[in-house]
Amino acid sequence: MMIMRRFAGRATLRALFAASALALAVGGAALIAGRAEAQTVAAPDVVFRDGRISVEVIGQGPDVILIPGFASSREVWRPLAQRLAATHRVHLVQLAGFAGEPWTHGDGRFVAPVIEALAAYVETQELERPAVIGHSMGGLSALLLAQARPDLVGRIMSVDSLPFFSALFGPQVTVESARPFAAQAAASMTDPDDATFRAGQTQGANGLARDPAMRLAMVEWSVASDRRALGAAISDVMTTDARPGLAAMTVPVWAVYAADADGGAPAAMADAMWTREWAGTPNLTLHRVDGARHFIMADQPEAFFALVDRFLAE
Repeated sequence: MMIMRRFAGRATLRALFAASALALAVGGAALIAGRAEAQTVAAPDVVFRDGRISVEVIGQGPDVILIPGFASSREVWRPLAQRLAATHRVHLVQLAGFAGEPWTHGDGRFVAPVIEALAAYVETQELERPAVIGHSMGGLSALLLAQARPDLVGRIMSVDSLPFFSALFGPQVTVESARPFAAQAAASMTDPDDATFRAGQTQGANGLARDPAMRLAMVEWSVASDRRALGAAISDVMTTDARPGLAAMTVPVWAVYAADADGGAPAAMADAMWTREWAGTPNLTLHRVDGARHFIMADQPEAFFALVDRFLAE
């Protein structure tokens, strides 16, 4: 049973789950993404690794940083990165502990050290106010980076991500009231045996993407993740509320979100959620992508590519 169903109505949470920033999948499934062909790419040219992130760089031109989501591989961005490389220098981030990237930090803090590592990368590589695009947890990371270090970021695109994940439980939820949910979510990452965990990934993937190849890749990448990292990350994310910093933001923000009348989030529900949770953000642009679930870049790639082109052109 999905963890969130213990606290809210099934129909509402099913829709929120499909459109959520960091959805918790059935049976403790992790959010990950990628296409089947991404698993055959050559070994990346990693230019930076500090134990929290590693970064591969391709292309030449203005800088764009791509951050994957919870349990995801950087390969979720491969089709977009290859497209952008003709005109941009693309920095593909991999978060430690996810999709086979080593994890050495136990069950300690996850989000804040990632933000520090991203800031260090921009500074040490002398990037000039790059655009930052993040999916799911990566969208939250992009937002937190822009709030903490607006001097380092040119603009951000948050892809199917909310500034406070646990708002999915309802508008009344606070960081403190979310802590029991977060503890249960962490346990659903660390406690199941391997067979149960894989079964959960397989079942949960259906709600996260329409694309069959994406679903298959999700399972393998989540199984390759370090369970301690998954537990630490989901607990940290569910108790991180970036909404208090929205009103003071100076960096332009695009928030792109999904709606799917056939098994995903209804458009009206998605509109209401994203409008409410991003309220008060200066220089905010909201874009809904129909016919997509959480992994918009796989379900509606051409529509998503067009949005990225517009975002980078402004």
